[in-house]
Amino acid sequence: MNAHLPPRMPAKPVGLQLRQLRRQAGLSQLDLALITGISQRHLSCIETGRARPSPATLHALLMTLETPLEQCNAAFLAAGYAPRYGAAALDSQALDAIRGAIDHVLQANNPAPAILLDSQWQVLAANASTAALFRLLELPMTSVEGLNLLATLLQPGGLGDHLLNAEEIRAVAWQRASREALENPDLAKLLENLSPPCAPTTLSQASPPLVMTRIESPQGTLSFLSTFTTFGMPLDITVASLRIEHLIPADPQTWQVMTQAHERVEAPSS
Repeated sequence: MNAHLPPRMPAKPVGLQLRQLRRQAGLSQLDLALITGISQRHLSCIETGRARPSPATLHALLMTLETPLEQCNAAFLAAGYAPRYGAAALDSQALDAIRGAIDHVLQANNPAPAILLDSQWQVLAANASTAALFRLLELPMTSVEGLNLLATLLQPGGLGDHLLNAEEIRAVAWQRASREALENPDLAKLLENLSPPCAPTTLSQASPPLVMTRIESPQGTLSFLSTFTTFGMPLDITVASLRIEHLIPADPQTWQVMTQAHERVEAPSS
């Protein structure tokens, strides 16, 4: 037995889980009761353990509180019910339509880079423009897929070394990952093996409305805006964990460089 592993903690009662989720959402019992159509008295009895929620009531509460699917399963188990949500492998037949949608979004983003990430920031897929960007930066990587985006931003020798605003981007990435790690033990373990970044410099009042990723390349400074695509109303844990990060060129120079880099990657070899 590994002495470094903490003892397994007993599952929290479902009422306590719901109360914590409600408070995290900033809702009072009356607020949640009005939204779900459940009486405040019944909700109070559920939270204190004096009443057991039916599966339908529990589902309504969890969906209203926008609870991650893995936490939903934990709540159903704590209430004495079977877990509701599975986790199909991404390459399974059940997720054929999901893979097709992902491929469409990735390719439609060319000549701007787009990367498919899982909940541990692992790169599962990327479009040709992402490979073109990494090749432009002469990063010593045979493939973008299989990389961990968080690690390549924070560790020496990765993408982070090419960032002009490295402290800022690393701090934003670390803060986001730290929040996600509160409910993700695997991501928390990854963070334990990475060094936290230095605090970013204070932003001035003239700062842009979004933090831009600014990269130094042989073709000059490249500036990107970052946005994410996720699947709406997921009913599978794997699907819920996926997100596509889009790096949208923020100026004509970056568009031109990325367009040319993408064309070189896509051009047939003679």
